[in-house]
Amino acid sequence: MLRLGILTATGAATAYAVGTALRDPSPSVADPSTAGGAPLSPSKQLQPASAPAPTYLTGSFVSAARGGVPTEWVIARPPGQTAPLRPVILLHGKDAHATGLMALGVEQFLADAVGASVPPFAIAAADGGNSYWHKRASGEDSGAMVLDEFIPMLETQGLDTSRVAFMGWSMGAYGAMLLGSRLGPGRTAAICAVSPALWTSSGAAAPGAFDGPDDYAANNVWGLPELNSIPLRIDCGTEDSFYDESQQFIAQLPNPPAGGFSPGGHNVPYWSSQLTSELSWIAPLLVA
Repeated sequence: MLRLGILTATGAATAYAVGTALRDPSPSVADPSTAGGAPLSPSKQLQPASAPAPTYLTGSFVSAARGGVPTEWVIARPPGQTAPLRPVILLHGKDAHATGLMALGVEQFLADAVGASVPPFAIAAADGGNSYWHKRASGEDSGAMVLDEFIPMLETQGLDTSRVAFMGWSMGAYGAMLLGSRLGPGRTAAICAVSPALWTSSGAAAPGAFDGPDDYAANNVWGLPELNSIPLRIDCGTEDSFYDESQQFIAQLPNPPAGGFSPGGHNVPYWSSQLTSELSWIAPLLVA
């Protein structure tokens, strides 16, 4: 993912080049706001049209939850949006970052989706390091960064966070299920976990994923009751290293999730191939 880079600079350039459209009366036509010699009431006067929101926006904040670490973030929107949109929160995998996620084709998907009548929504991502999206013995808590800092910050960027969806790959897929469950079904519209990093015990986990058995138990997604009441999709390649664990995880769920298994590995080509169907599944659940 890190080798792909950002799609293009076109989205960002377009975002900052958009001007504000004003409704100016033609010189040859009487000004309707003063028709009859008296101004209309403020509610009846023509107002300037809202400028479309940027299609690609980046920034950073200092995360207290991550121990004062500068945290980069990215927001992508479909073109021409003037109303607040609900966001899909993307969670990256190990050794990845927020801008790298956009290289999967997210911005282009949003532009194409509007033309295909998919309900418009935004996509937002923030850097979370390699702490597996939960509180660690070091004090770093990238999960709290997302829930307590990043999502509230999105409100200041013109997004509607009354309902959000979570989506992630590998480490981020585990994080999407964990954080979506913690935010709860009242605000989590959907969860999409792609090639989730899952282990059946603390001893089987990859080095650095958990601080030990207690940390694993406190942040285990197996058997989470909230996943029974939140729409869930799980996708995994049949050549993925987490294929067996994903099968076991799905088998223990009381309700079969959307998605499934198809040829592919734990890699960007597989993840890119699934992106359109995954975001198309999320969209109507998020905006409902």
